[in-house]
Order: sequence, then structure tokens, then C-alpha cells
Amino acid sequence: MKKILLYITAACGCFVAFAGLASAKQLELVSPDNSLKISVRLDDKIYYTIANKDGVLLSDNTAQLKLRGETLGEKPQLLRNESTAVRGQEIKPVVPFKSAIVKNDYNGLLLDLKGDYSIEFRAFDDGVAYRFITRKTGKIDVLDEDIGVHFPGNYLLHYQNPGKRGLTTCYEEPYSHKDAGSLDSWAILPILIDTKKGPKILFSEADINDYPNAFFKKADSVSVALSAFFPRVPTATKPEKGRYIRVTQTADYIARTDGTRAFPWRFFIVTKNDGQLLESTIVARLAPKNAIADTSWIKPGLSAWDWMNRGAAFPAKTGFQPRVVNTLNCKLYIDYAARNHIPYYIIDEGWSADPGLPQKTKPVLDLPEVLRYAKEKGVGIVLWITYLGIQRDFDDDSYNLFEYFSRLGVVGFKIDFMDRSDQEIVNFYERAAAEAAKYKMLVELHGSYKPVGLEYKYPNILSFEGVLGMENHLNCRPDNSLYLPFIRNVVGPMSFTPGSLINVQPEKIRGNFNGHWPMIGTRAHHIAYYILFDSGLQMIADSPQLFDKNPEIADFIYATPVTWHETRALAAEVGQYAIAARRHGDKWWLGGIANNAQKNRQFDVTLDFLAPGKTYTLTVFEDAPDAGENAAHYTHRKQTVKHGDKLHINLVRNGGIAAVIE
Repeated sequence: MKKILLYITAACGCFVAFAGLASAKQLELVSPDNSLKISVRLDDKIYYTIANKDGVLLSDNTAQLKLRGETLGEKPQLLRNESTAVRGQEIKPVVPFKSAIVKNDYNGLLLDLKGDYSIEFRAFDDGVAYRFITRKTGKIDVLDEDIGVHFPGNYLLHYQNPGKRGLTTCYEEPYSHKDAGSLDSWAILPILIDTKKGPKILFSEADINDYPNAFFKKADSVSVALSAFFPRVPTATKPEKGRYIRVTQTADYIARTDGTRAFPWRFFIVTKNDGQLLESTIVARLAPKNAIADTSWIKPGLSAWDWMNRGAAFPAKTGFQPRVVNTLNCKLYIDYAARNHIPYYIIDEGWSADPGLPQKTKPVLDLPEVLRYAKEKGVGIVLWITYLGIQRDFDDDSYNLFEYFSRLGVVGFKIDFMDRSDQEIVNFYERAAAEAAKYKMLVELHGSYKPVGLEYKYPNILSFEGVLGMENHLNCRPDNSLYLPFIRNVVGPMSFTPGSLINVQPEKIRGNFNGHWPMIGTRAHHIAYYILFDSGLQMIADSPQLFDKNPEIADFIYATPVTWHETRALAAEVGQYAIAARRHGDKWWLGGIANNAQKNRQFDVTLDFLAPGKTYTLTVFEDAPDAGENAAHYTHRKQTVKHGDKLHINLVRNGGIAAVIE
């Protein structure tokens, strides 16, 4: 059969090649800078291969959508294809987690296929994405989705394994590190793929709505590949422990949804260096548009937090009761927040008589009085609340928790214990965010799956948990946390709850220090979390008394922004070290952390991000010479710097650096 080749080139540089063959059709799409190429082959399935200039990275990945009665992508027949090239588009997030202006340049390819559906591909300079689009009438049942990821070599995977939690995971597992060929457990997105020949690939999903999250496992016993599986739609549930809603029975489908819709994006960030992961904005580019008309009331910021430090928060204060949520203790936290200009205070678990029925508070807490006092002091109160409590509200039209608590003066909810990612939970996230927005309330989603872009549609969602953070105490170690800037924080904000001021090296760890939680990592390491880790509601985890006793550190943290207008990676190696500079307004912050490697790491970073012709003052907290043994030791100094200067950085094991340049 004679091969026919047709080139379609858009005026702005989009390139697609189409080859018509007897048994298959192949199309190609390249990124704007020509560094990445997607080759799409229509055969018995939809296949696509991702390559860079050095060769194939992922080969013959598969994509199918299995509906009741038909499989989209089975023996696909192309009706038409359309190429697009988007240049100069700018996205300005309401809450800028990494950048105030997100540039969105890409080449696109839309394939319309017989059977009222399409598959859309986009090629960015830093990655590729695809999704299905259907044009069916009425509702459809999605039985499964084939997301096959095929490796041409035995790549190394960095991923979370939910273990015994299975589909009821809260995404707080430590990272596992295994070659794809020896994978013997489930994997949760995002997955970082090390090709062992240069590029790393971060694989995840975005714009999930009315649809479940994906899990992955080894495709079969012989191939080096991953295949997806999904939680099915719950048909029966039961409440448990006043917190959870457990699934007891499921349907035979993963989603019942509108027949005309776009399905979630599946995306792959392809790096030229590890630092690109720290800077990535791909989820913002694939996320739905903002749905809140007036966003002027959405104010990201720091929050005092009472969960980790209740045992020793205010020992010198008359009447303070350790580990109790009562009127006096709450007022002490409000006073602390007010005098330090901390905008929020989260009252965590322990304030309600029944977590599943949150309208009734415990007798020791006069919530209206606490809210009156907080308003007088200019501090916003965010209440911890359970998924079960909110869902009961949704199921009962006789009351509305959002309206009730907003009228009392609560400015937001920290919603906890979803611990699932099926279609029902995904829809709950959106409904809760929309309902909160009606009453100008902020939301943090705890016990949650990873971000998928909903925070851009509802920017009143300031953070998600879905991370092994400091509330996990001694299980939270730098050797694991060093993967967060390269994996979890790439896809969205995370409630890591930083702010430890009891700092030790691992050989000196013990249960508690006079009621405080010791954490592994140097003092400078823990300060740097406020710069490196994204969250629109960044908590202060350690006790107010310790912050009061360390005023120079406290003042630095209180002045550190929670949103960033620009992010630049300065030095980065996955799981080993991460150093980045971040701008807010006309000031730059610099943060760096290292893992537990038994040696000092030396860096000379160039301050070429500073404006030429100006003189700046750098204020820095860095590891003391003996911090490798005595983690609480640090040095604090100032120096004059200018554009092009080199800053020498020494990171001890589990060490760090935190600085502001102004």
C-alpha cells in the first residue's frame, strides 16, 4: 500500500503530520519549542508515544473509555482532525501559589472519532496532556477507563502506596521507590517517573469533576507498564465514629455522568532538569476557570493552629488547661494571633460535642463569645468540621451549616476525614466549595486526595492535606519530605503544617520535650518550609510560647507570604535537596532544604533574579557549623547583595536555609 503523507502547519507554528495506512492512522504533534513530540496511532486502540529529542520516553500508551454498551477508543475511526496553536495566553490565578502570571503556550490536536466522541491532545514545552470529550445524549455509565502507561525501560518510580487503607486512603503515606518491573503494590497519583537517562516525568491528572480519581498497578506480570483502576460509585454507605462515611456497597460503574462533557486531563510533565518540577504551573493551565464572580474577600494567610501544641501552648497563663478546647484557651490563641498580625486561627477537633453533629458545642466552649472576641481583635476563625457533619447538612434541607456558622462569624471550614476519591467524594468537594463561596467562607480540605485544579475554579479553597505532614510527628522525616517539592507540591497546595521549633537530628529523637513535639531537621530547615511549601492557609504548628521565646525567627515567619508572584529553582535534585527563590511584590525569599545524607552540601547560587542597578539587604537563617549534630543551632546574619552576586550555601544533613532579600 502506498503511504500518503500530508503536512498541516498552522501560521503560528503548530505542526501535525498525518499518515494514512491500510490498517492504522498516525498523527504527530510537537511542542511550541519542538522539544517534545506526541505520536498518536489509531489501530485496535488509541495509542500514543511521547518522545523528546533524545528518543522515546513512553511508548504505545493506551487510552480507552469503556461505557455501558460500547468502548470509546476500540477500533477508532477518524472523521476529522483539527490543530490549534495557542500563543501569548496568560492565566492570572486569584490565589497565586507559584506565579501571578501563568503563561499558557501550547499546540493542540483534536481528533473527532466515529461514535460521537473526540480525544484532545496538548503539547506544552514542559509536558503533554490528553482527555476524552463525549457528545452523547442523556446520562452515560462509565464502566472503566483504560489508562495504560508503557515504559521502554525499567524506569524507577517514586509513588505513594496506600497499603492496607486501599481505596479509603487519605494520601498520607510515605513515598516508595521501586523499578517499574518490580512494582508489587498500588500507586497513587502523582507518580514521578525517573527514566534513568536524563528526563524525569511527573504523571498525574487534572480537572476531575463528576468522576473518580485514578489508581495504578502493574499492568501484568511480564510487561513494564502501569494500568489504571478506579473506585466504583457507592450505592450504600454507613457513618463511622462521627467522622467517616464508609462505603459498604458499590455499583458496577465508576461514574454515572452527563453524556456530553469533557473528561479529566491525564498529563505528563517532562523535565529538562529537576528544578522544573519546583516551578511547574501545568495544573493551573489545565484547571477549570474561576467560578466565583467576586473574589475580593478571599485572603490567603497564616493561621495559628491549636492541634499540635495544645499541651504546652500557654503554660504561664492563669487558667490555661492543656489539651482542652475551651473559651479561655481560644481567647489566648486569638490574643497571640492578634498581637502578631496573624490573620486566622483554626480551632481544630475538640470543640463540638459530636463531630458528626457540629451544631452543638461542648459546654466548656462559648463559641459565640469566642467569635465575638475574635472579630473585636481582627482574627478570622476557621472551624475544623467533619465530612460526615457537612454531608448530613447536604442530606437534610432543614438546616444549613454554612449559613448558620457564617452568621455566627466563622470565616471558613477545615473539612476532614473524606478519605476517599470516588465520584461521590469528588462531587462533595465541589458542592462544599460552592456552598462555602455563597457565604464568603474559606475552605481547607483535610483527609483529602491530591489537588486536581479545583482550587482555581473555587479559589476559596486555600489548601488540601493529602500529604505526610508534621502532624504525623516522627513519621515525618526530611528523607521523605524532600520528595514533596518534586511530586506532591507540583500539583497544588498542601497543608504540611510547618513551624517546628524543637529541632533534633534523628539519633537524638525522643517522644516529647516538655509537652512539645520534636521534629527531625535543623532549625533553618524548618523555617525554609514556609518558603518552599505552597499553601494558601499556612499553619503555625508549634506552640505560641516557643514562638514568643524566639522573636527573630517568629518575626521572619510572620512576615513570609503564603502566595508567590514568581518562583525560580536555583539548585535541585529529586529527594536530595531543593533550593528556590520566590518573589512577592518587590521582595525575594530564598529557601532550601536537604535530606539526611551524612555530609555537608555546598552551593554557590547566582542572584541573577535581582534587578540590576540596585542594592539589596539579605537577611538569612542558616545552619550553624555544628547543626549536623545539634539541629537547633543556627546563625542569623545580614549582608548587602546585588544582581549577579554569588551566595554561598552550606546545608548540613537535614539542613536548610531561609532568607529574605529586600
